[in-house]
Amino acid sequence: MASDVEANAAAEASEEKNWRRKGKHDKEKPWDEDPTIDRWTVEKFDPSWNEGGLLEVSSFSTLFPQYREKYLQDAWPIVKGALKEFGVSCELNLVEGSMTVSTTRKTRDPYIILKARDLIKLLSRSVPAPQAIKVLNDEMNCDIIKIGSIIRNKERFVKRRERLLGPNLSTLKAIEILTGCYILVQGNTVAAMGTFKGLKQVRRVVEDCIKNIKHPVYHIKELLIKRELAKNPALATESWDRFLPNFKKKNVKQKKPNTKEKKQYTPFPPPQQPSKIDLELESGEYFMSDKKKSAKKWQDKLDKQSEKSEEKKRKREAAFVPPKVRISSCIFSVGFSFACVVTKSCYGFQENTQSTKTTGDNNGIADIAKSLKKKAKKLRNSEAQENVKIESYVASNEESHSKKKHKSSSM
Repeated sequence: MASDVEANAAAEASEEKNWRRKGKHDKEKPWDEDPTIDRWTVEKFDPSWNEGGLLEVSSFSTLFPQYREKYLQDAWPIVKGALKEFGVSCELNLVEGSMTVSTTRKTRDPYIILKARDLIKLLSRSVPAPQAIKVLNDEMNCDIIKIGSIIRNKERFVKRRERLLGPNLSTLKAIEILTGCYILVQGNTVAAMGTFKGLKQVRRVVEDCIKNIKHPVYHIKELLIKRELAKNPALATESWDRFLPNFKKKNVKQKKPNTKEKKQYTPFPPPQQPSKIDLELESGEYFMSDKKKSAKKWQDKLDKQSEKSEEKKRKREAAFVPPKVRISSCIFSVGFSFACVVTKSCYGFQENTQSTKTTGDNNGIADIAKSLKKKAKKLRNSEAQENVKIESYVASNEESHSKKKHKSSSM
């Protein structure tokens, strides 16, 4: 009997093992290879699939900033009407500054409450109500990217956020066209609406821009190339890496921090600096009376004041020092063989072969030369008159009288 029981138990165990065999239900179905069936399509929800409704009430609430209060108060009837079609109730609490959505007995779609949660999130992030209501459709999804906590420096954060927007929002519009998503940059978040594929691309572009990994323009170039490659069915099963550009990041040289040179380690302490009393002992002030010490201090103060006053006076007088006039060779000789030669005159200027001389400077030098010649001529005439001897004058007069007498006698 015992042997029969053991045999039955072993048979049951083997049957259980066969029953739990892995992949037992992985058999080919007739609809697996049906080419008419598109498995990626999202079928629209039919209320007949859930006629009994939901058993429990689900609700979500979110806060909104104070500056959105007026807009939400005006646009709330539109939001309420859109949610009423799906059997979802909504409440706007202006005292607490919150929005709440919850299911009702009329709710049939169990996933619509998550769509309603996304709707109030988008409204709190400054997305317009007509655009935010589109998230209730099955094809539309949303993603709110938090960028405020990625970087701490506020100035860098603002610059990189502006880089994402571009001049006149051109960069943002290009990303919207290529990804097929609606993007709104507001404060510390980026709200995006679109397909799952587009939202994934938008998140990558935004995070790379804020982290300073890659500029949005490079992402735009990649997306343009991918869109053109997707049109070619021959490249559907091939890798596109050979067509995509490789952008290398250039490391900008930063200022090196001023690091102090490490001194060589010595086990001995530095020499002790002399104290104030030691310095007074060296100079002899320690043994002086208080009256002499005060007199010495006063004298030192006066000496320092006089030095500073002289230095200031020298600086003031430097502005009134006339320019130097240098005459290289000027020869004056007095007498009958007086000669004056002016070879060169310079009025405080140095010769420079590279600089061109102006006509004003040439005229000034010529005037100086003329005035020097006139003064030399006057000096020569005056000294010549003083040096005339009386004897020569008398001799010349006698010669002239003798000539006259000789002429008269001959006649």
